[in-house]
Amino acid sequence: MAVRVPRDEAELARARLLELAPAGFEEVEAGDTLELAAYLEEQGEDLVRALFGQVSVSSVEPGWEDRWRAFHRPVVAGGLWLGPPWEPPPAGMSAVVVDPGRAFGTGAHPTTRACVELLADLERGSCLDAGCGSGVLAVAAVRLGFEPVVAVDLEPEAVEVARATARLNRARVEVRRADVLRDELPPADVVVANIELAVVEGLLARSPARVAVTSGYLSDEGPRMPGWERAARVELEGWAADVLLADRAGSTAGGNRRARSFP
Repeated sequence: MAVRVPRDEAELARARLLELAPAGFEEVEAGDTLELAAYLEEQGEDLVRALFGQVSVSSVEPGWEDRWRAFHRPVVAGGLWLGPPWEPPPAGMSAVVVDPGRAFGTGAHPTTRACVELLADLERGSCLDAGCGSGVLAVAAVRLGFEPVVAVDLEPEAVEVARATARLNRARVEVRRADVLRDELPPADVVVANIELAVVEGLLARSPARVAVTSGYLSDEGPRMPGWERAARVELEGWAADVLLADRAGSTAGGNRRARSFP
């Protein structure tokens, strides 16, 4: 079963489809559209039709249960290898292993990779992963030398998955359930937030740290950030991530740097 959606609706479509196909699905770019293909029983097809309207359905060959794994490939960002548990990391490279069977981020998305690139350039200290999802950024922070690292998310299932990711990587991450816009947050030198733009802006208004690494938005977007100054930006495949300094932070992150673009 496959659906096609405009590229600017891809994130919402992924979120909806992952609810029906948590084991994963395939993605194929087709011009200005993105095709999402999942393996579902008839009942699941009916639900997808209700959500997306027109869908295409075709029979599958034996072995389809494992084909989705081919679409979860390892990536390298900030000097770290990020990949699924069935792919061995290169010898000598620090690894972040993420099981993509749950719908909370695998590390391959451009926003995640961009955040890791920026974290790798920052002075080490304590780190808060706000809206942690799978916990991939929290574990990456540990691998990069940040300590202590706390990860929070509002969704109980995300908290469970983030804890599992930390255990899988034997990384010391404290994972809590919290609303990043309302609950008390632990103090940190750096906050990383790869979440919706509106939530990023609300989080910045709370001044949770001296330095913020933010993403979750396109290259032509960015958070409104009174009281913050942009120090660096990474653009990757049409997405962006920023290093922001609170007014009181001065040159903590090493001063202003020009935006970097990655192919």
